[in-house]
Amino acid sequence: MADQILELLKKAKTIAVVGLTDNPSKPSYGVSQYMQSNGYRIVPIHPKLSKVLGERAYPSLSEAAKAEKIDLVDVFRRPDAVPAIVDEVLALGIPALWLQETVVHEEAARKAREAGVLVVMDKCILKEHATHNL
Repeated sequence: MADQILELLKKAKTIAVVGLTDNPSKPSYGVSQYMQSNGYRIVPIHPKLSKVLGERAYPSLSEAAKAEKIDLVDVFRRPDAVPAIVDEVLALGIPALWLQETVVHEEAARKAREAGVLVVMDKCILKEHATHNL
């Protein structure tokens, strides 16, 4: 899995962040800010915000995918939200899904993997990026 994570972090350019908030004290903000400062394009997904980290926010992945080519979906939501996110990822043909630490939903992850989506679950993208010195 470590090789797949490294390859994903090298290939992905645009990361849609589901649950990205404009609150700097929240992990989603800090992690996204870090990834943005390391050259990734961040696409905020939040139904109540219009802009986060200087980027236009979209109310859903489907809306974002109309305007952006998304390489990876990074999820900062409760596990019970994951099945619907997986359905959207599959419908949109997004190749990779990252479920942050504590975001675990085995059944939804299995469904995504069986459909050919690369799934990373219960890991922090910032920590993995920093570990690989990218």
